[in-house]
Amino acid sequence: MSKIYIEQHNLNDTEAIQAELEGFLQQTFQSSREVETWLKNLSTFDDELREALDGHYIDFQAHNQDQQAKEAFEHDQEKIEPLIKTYTAKLDEKLMSSPFKDELDPKQYGRFLRSKENAMELFREENVTLEVEEDRLATRYFELTGGLSVDWNGEEKTIPELFPLLEDPDREIRKSAFDKIFQTLSKVEHDLQEIMDKLMKLRKQKAANSGLSNYRDYMFKKYERFDYTPEDCKQLAASIREYVVPLAEKIKKQKKKELGVEVLRPYDRSAVPKDRTPLKPFAQRDELVERTSKALGQLEPRFSELIDTMNEKGMLDLETRRNKSPGGFCTPLPVSELSFIFMNASHTHDDMMTLFHEMGHCIHNDLKRHLPLSYDRNTPMESSELASMTMELFSIDQWDHFYSKEEQKQAKLDLLRDIVTFFPSAIRVDQFQHWMYENPDHTQEERMAKFGELSRELSDGVIDWSGYEDARNKEWLFILHIFEVPFYYVEYVIAQLGALQMYKNYKEDPAGTLARYKHALALGNTQSLYEVYEAAGIRFDFSGEMIKELMEFLEEEISAVEQMKV
Repeated sequence: MSKIYIEQHNLNDTEAIQAELEGFLQQTFQSSREVETWLKNLSTFDDELREALDGHYIDFQAHNQDQQAKEAFEHDQEKIEPLIKTYTAKLDEKLMSSPFKDELDPKQYGRFLRSKENAMELFREENVTLEVEEDRLATRYFELTGGLSVDWNGEEKTIPELFPLLEDPDREIRKSAFDKIFQTLSKVEHDLQEIMDKLMKLRKQKAANSGLSNYRDYMFKKYERFDYTPEDCKQLAASIREYVVPLAEKIKKQKKKELGVEVLRPYDRSAVPKDRTPLKPFAQRDELVERTSKALGQLEPRFSELIDTMNEKGMLDLETRRNKSPGGFCTPLPVSELSFIFMNASHTHDDMMTLFHEMGHCIHNDLKRHLPLSYDRNTPMESSELASMTMELFSIDQWDHFYSKEEQKQAKLDLLRDIVTFFPSAIRVDQFQHWMYENPDHTQEERMAKFGELSRELSDGVIDWSGYEDARNKEWLFILHIFEVPFYYVEYVIAQLGALQMYKNYKEDPAGTLARYKHALALGNTQSLYEVYEAAGIRFDFSGEMIKELMEFLEEEISAVEQMKV
């Protein structure tokens, strides 16, 4: 297994890491300038540790049955991460107790100091031990789900390799693939439920240790969600029910008509009609990279240069395989000054979109490189996902590198329709987690029933789930965020609303909108979400009025594409 990251410190030498951290703790300050130098040096050390830690995480996710990768990752979770958390709390206290902190430029350090104050309020030493076990449980989730495979006509396939079959024009093939996916999931369902039970207890205790009434409030504080509240999320769900679900219903009914079926079933959601073949934007991994590079280069030469460099340095792990964890992510490697992309491609349109999405994150990381403090580069997820979801929409005019004119029309139509149906699905995941942690003593049966209930409440009612109620209740088990990064989901909804505003502006002023996009991303975490969105030329706004306006825009766009002659 080749190493693609720079490891400047031996993480097996825990004493050496502790000595470095202790050295920062023992330093004395005689002026605010010395505080600034200390902060920059500490940030550099943090970058060095973070690249090594994230490198080990990448190794494990890429080969989750490899014993050496697993041991290195578990050592980090059990020894290095707790050490860093404990010392971070001590270093925060050192900084915040220094009178020189008040002499720091509030424009440059105001948000940073507010973050440190918030972290001190949240930190409890006893939670460090709980988080070791929490990480161990998340690791077990990846081992279980990454090891799943299916016998398909005598050939062993991973779960992601079955996803393209859900697009097949043959309904029997779709049904068989759908059934096999959930039958295979049932093999680990009990273990996944047990993991979630243990996580619920741990997370409830963490919140109690920090003096908070529930884990939902704990995570809002940890994510520094100063710009909106849990009640705002519930109102967002209500607005989606009011303004998005009716449009989703129209789209699903059109889908039923196109497929020529009397009843739309769960295995029909991604299907193509019998007179079409599923979109296949690439046949091989290298073809995907080459075509994406050309498309990005038409937007901005630096974007193409970035993916080419990442590819040359082995930082694109794109194809699915056995014992590779599910999902996809982008990880910044601050010492290398590049990013790593992990995904599970199976030659579908969704894979193409995933790469554009993850490249949005890479571009964001690239534009933040100039910021000296790691804190300033650690952007809120609502900003990070704005970068990635906007890139998906910006890429539309470059799809000629993948498709014929007729295929481009269908791909664009699929994307716009999918955005509409995405909103109810995503807010369901967010509201499910609100319920779980507001009611932490629930049973497994209640948890499954609640997910089904939310699915029905946010449904357009077109799909007939008869006979598949159990599968509907289990869908959340596939969502790794719930296990590994709880409450990371509403950001997708908020950022998608921002991305639609960006796309609307881009259609009227491509060059100006792209320039504002880059300017906003380069701000990193130095400004509030309201200010970052404003710099991008849009509003941080998920009110009912905004959602209504954007659904009207999407409906017009969908209609225009449907009528397009090719």
